Amino acid sequence: MHARASAVVLLLLAVASCGSPPPTEAPALLPVRATGVVPHDPDDPAIWVHPTDPRRSLILATDKVAAVGGLHVFDLDGHLRQSLAPLDRPNNVDVEYGLQSPAGPIDVAVVTERLQHRLRLFQVPADGGPVQDLAPAGLPVLEGQTGEAAEPMGIAVYKRPRDGAVFAIVAPKTGGGTDYLWQYHLTIAAEGPVARLVRRFGRFSGLGPQPGEAGEIEAVVVDDELGYVYYADEQYGIRKWHADPEHPQAATELAVLGRTGYLGDREGLALHRRADGSGYLVSSDQVPGGSRLMIYSRGGGTGGPHEQPILHVVPTTADETDGLDVSSVPLPGFADGLLVMMNSTPRNFLLFAWGDVARRLRATAPPR
Repeated sequence: MHARASAVVLLLLAVASCGSPPPTEAPALLPVRATGVVPHDPDDPAIWVHPTDPRRSLILATDKVAAVGGLHVFDLDGHLRQSLAPLDRPNNVDVEYGLQSPAGPIDVAVVTERLQHRLRLFQVPADGGPVQDLAPAGLPVLEGQTGEAAEPMGIAVYKRPRDGAVFAIVAPKTGGGTDYLWQYHLTIAAEGPVARLVRRFGRFSGLGPQPGEAGEIEAVVVDDELGYVYYADEQYGIRKWHADPEHPQAATELAVLGRTGYLGDREGLALHRRADGSGYLVSSDQVPGGSRLMIYSRGGGTGGPHEQPILHVVPTTADETDGLDVSSVPLPGFADGLLVMMNSTPRNFLLFAWGDVARRLRATAPPR
């Protein structure tokens, strides 16, 4: 959902009256480069890292219009490598590694095809070759729903460490106060891919950008290693649950982050992961002309794993960012990792060096 200028003004006044958010560094973070332009309406990126040659890593990004949208594949220089189109309003995309198939483990990109009420599943070949459509007929989701409740929008893919099972967590365009998210077990049999519903979960505030307007949940991200799923209740906060549907506390909300300090909608979510469990949860504050990065602790604080304070607010030059993604893997031109943000009006995606973000975090870190 695009933020509205009037709503931003009102929220700025509200923030001023309730106290200031954490300090904001200036000037705005500048990108290293940008991708080519997508034909219609960009929305969400996902980074795929090549297993042996980082130079061949890819950025997969959606163009979310009805009937003639697509999934576009860019290299790290921002050049278009491939377009998979038409797709019928493909909203969000996520990547997972090592989904078991009859031919062995494969890397996949999962896309919500909103107006067809289904997921699309694509293989990202290990050699970095052309992305391949594994299910042209799609995988139906949100069955039994009608209207916008039947339209999948947000997507995150979770690989369970203990057995390698892969799950897709789907956020519809609208939903109720409980059981907003739908979680599917993804498998590939000899006859093709299957998505089997395993649970519904997740609270929703119902708050919209203006009184009487419906809110929504779009951004979802999963921390595979730590076992948590985060999703953005756009006008309320970032909610945290267990990602494993079989966890003893799977039905319990663990925390709500980011209740204050936003000027626009809580939109894209991504994780900067370190092997020791530390790192950052990154949320985009959707602001026209200059979205902000709201950066939280990934591993928690002295109060436990669910005490995740906001560490810094970083303004950027990205316009009205919906989706973003982060990789902590060193890549050519991005030695400390890569941040990709949707850039609305120019219809492209901006590539930022995570090292530039890290310098801002170090500059405001408390002394030891």
